[in-house]
Amino acid sequence: MKIAILDDYQDATRCLECFKLLDGHEVKVFNNSVKGMGQLLARLAPFEALVLIRERTAFNRALLSKLPNLKVISQTGKVSGHIDMDACRELGITVLEGVGSPTAPAELTWALVMAARRKLFQYAGKLRDGQWQQVSINHEHNTLGMVLAGSTMAIWGYGKIGKLVAGYAKAFGMRVSVWGSEASRAAAVADGHEAAASREAFFAEADVLSLHLRLVEGTRGIVTGADLGRMKRDALLVNVSRAELVAPGALEAALAGGRPGYAALDVFDTEPLPENSKLLRMPNVLCTPHLGYVEQASYELYFRHAFQNLIAHING
Repeated sequence: MKIAILDDYQDATRCLECFKLLDGHEVKVFNNSVKGMGQLLARLAPFEALVLIRERTAFNRALLSKLPNLKVISQTGKVSGHIDMDACRELGITVLEGVGSPTAPAELTWALVMAARRKLFQYAGKLRDGQWQQVSINHEHNTLGMVLAGSTMAIWGYGKIGKLVAGYAKAFGMRVSVWGSEASRAAAVADGHEAAASREAFFAEADVLSLHLRLVEGTRGIVTGADLGRMKRDALLVNVSRAELVAPGALEAALAGGRPGYAALDVFDTEPLPENSKLLRMPNVLCTPHLGYVEQASYELYFRHAFQNLIAHING
């Protein structure tokens, strides 16, 4: 079968142990993304099977309807809104869902919290420039880092990832406040954490606020400019989940207004993030290139299941 693996930016899949599962098939690995309909059609037209890396490429009805050779899509991780499932059913395209793990994104969340709170990237960058214990050449931004102990960690979404992050926060001596569904808040209380008294208090009391929600129509744009405007001037917003959870333009405006004072982001509305993005020029923002699941163990897990699902489908 002709199989394409899309958007493997680091050309990592061919080095995975599980890649051997595709022996005997004609496999093409693409190391860059294309967005235009014409480019995608030219690239994907010959292939009968596609292996997708999370949501790096979206498949809408218009695209799917022009790929007559496509028979099956094998998804790494869970299927999200990037595939038009109704169109796949109508066109006879089988979609195979994989598995995920909360460990890597939870650990990255904590790495971002630590790095942003202690300004590690700024200090390290200035040290390479020969500047000792400096964060910025501008006095207003040349501020001290902050410890986590005794501060409030606010978590919106108490699922598998949120629970791990809450455990890390508790280990660092932080008060954990949770917002989300009634079930999420109840689960957090049962685990010894606090449920925020209200949405307003959740944002206003946070020293560090991390988003851990799935992107569905009900959560798209759920964090508003008004929410962000309630945050402290020295608070940190962390988002490794989905950029679209925040209303369009709200974060940039809030950061420019000083509430919250800082952000650490692993996800963006447009990916890869354009070089001219305003976020990359903000001294109070730490950006990483969507690394939540991008590590060795996660890749082996995600791709092994995606490849096994695909081979099982081919074999009937």
